[in-house]
Amino acid sequence: MLLELRIKNFAIIEALNLEFKPGLIILTGETGAGKSIIMGALDMLLGQRVDMTTLRKGSEIASVEAVFKIPQSVKDPIIQLLEKEEILEGSEYITLTRELRKDKRNTARVNGHRTNVGVLVELGEYLVDIHGQSEHLSLMRVNQHLGLLDRFSGTTDLLSKYQEIYSELKDIQVGLNRLRKYDQEAEKRKELLAFQVEEIELAGLEDGEEQILVERRNRLANAEKLAGLSQNILILLDDAPGHQPTVMDLVGQIVSSVEDLSKTDPGLAALNEKTGELSEGLFEVGKDLRAYLESLEFDPNELENVQDRLELIRGLQRKYGDTIPKIIAYQNQSQEELLEITDRSTRIIELEGLEGRLLAELSQRGGELSRGRKQGALVLASELETQLNDLKMAGSRFEVDFKSREDPEGVLTEEGQRVAYYSNGLEKVEFLIEANPGEGFKPLAKTASGGETARLMLAIKNVLAQADKISTLVFDEIDQGIGGRIGAVVGEKLYRLTAKHQVICITHLPQLAGFGQQHYQVSKDIEGGRSYIQVQEISGEERIKELATMLGGPSEKNLESAQELLDYVTWVIQQN
Repeated sequence: MLLELRIKNFAIIEALNLEFKPGLIILTGETGAGKSIIMGALDMLLGQRVDMTTLRKGSEIASVEAVFKIPQSVKDPIIQLLEKEEILEGSEYITLTRELRKDKRNTARVNGHRTNVGVLVELGEYLVDIHGQSEHLSLMRVNQHLGLLDRFSGTTDLLSKYQEIYSELKDIQVGLNRLRKYDQEAEKRKELLAFQVEEIELAGLEDGEEQILVERRNRLANAEKLAGLSQNILILLDDAPGHQPTVMDLVGQIVSSVEDLSKTDPGLAALNEKTGELSEGLFEVGKDLRAYLESLEFDPNELENVQDRLELIRGLQRKYGDTIPKIIAYQNQSQEELLEITDRSTRIIELEGLEGRLLAELSQRGGELSRGRKQGALVLASELETQLNDLKMAGSRFEVDFKSREDPEGVLTEEGQRVAYYSNGLEKVEFLIEANPGEGFKPLAKTASGGETARLMLAIKNVLAQADKISTLVFDEIDQGIGGRIGAVVGEKLYRLTAKHQVICITHLPQLAGFGQQHYQVSKDIEGGRSYIQVQEISGEERIKELATMLGGPSEKNLESAQELLDYVTWVIQQN
């Protein structure tokens, strides 16, 4: 529901703040007073293209801002859209803003966050339905006809069951397409996978062996150097030539001397123990070095084998992974894929059987949905034609056009035809109208504008009021081409819409305006050579005077007629 509308520097509006209540809101005033300019500002806010002529002379920026209370019926899609745009703040109210600048830059905002005009358009489709000189009308969008028909016909539950089967079928078909694609390339892929698995298996890789091989290669490649270094250490330790003392000889002398010291001074017992440990440690060093020397060998064949093994591992790493665990993981993955390809034929047969069962079930559900829609369409046409008759469009006819398309891959109908299936049923739907008897049915979306179209929209809105989720309906001069007698009928129908909607209507007919629950008087003043729009909410005697003026002037007789009109409206409302 539209709560507030704030307009600045738009056309001849300098600054205007309007607050709207639930119910039927009427805007009246002389021709040219600026009523439609207000609607033009709302159009701009909801994404309508505008040019620089809408910018008030001498102003740098024009802005339109509206505050809406989010209707419960469209809350979920609006919240999803706001979350997608990362501009969600609260979940009960939403503020839309659009600015037009002299430098031709346009700015759109939602809840104060800058966004693009397309987001305003999307949100506007959930919030406001405008019928006027600039169309912003859901009934003119063919893609919304099916949803309106389902809600009117009470087939939304049937649609939900249909869509469950449709979704499951699509998942199965995605799996089938993937397997069939594999099937086309299966032999080449199978040969490649088999070769890769065998190549890795024959290598007999073990985790950690690469490091062991690297160490083994280094020892084999440097055997002579390692042996020479080890022998030099042993010579220094205990195998010095001639009478040259060895390290062990010198350490022995140290051990003996420290032992004598500790006997004389027992306080050196710890030092004596340390020198003993030093001697034993050097003895173990020599023992280990001799064992190491015996293990050293220079075997060219062994070195070649180690290098070949390392090169094999390096080659596998270049193909399948930079470590042995990754190569083994690749092998396991390839074995699984190989198994899947091997079993593909069986799986394809299983899925094709499931696909066939789902298509049969989809056909059944789709048939039930189509029958429900067609029954609802007959009721809709009957009720709508009654409404059109009330609005002095006797002889006008309405029809819902159901179009299905033959498709050899589609579902089988009761008539034995195969037809295409969609996410929302087995057919496309469009509303058709024959406004003038004998002219034939034409698409509603292409019906000419004007008073006739306005009445047609009003009739449809009344019939579809329960189904229509858009909470705010705007009618700009719906009374074009109709007189006072029919004006009262239009007013009553607009009033009835307020049970489910907020209705804003610009009118010149007092018979229609009398049904308003909130009444704004629009006037244009000139001050200092500049035009200004003034909008005043009126009630009581001021409203009676305005209605009398609309009847021809504020004469005593017209004032009495205005009061009688309001009394009549009160009586009509009480009868309902």
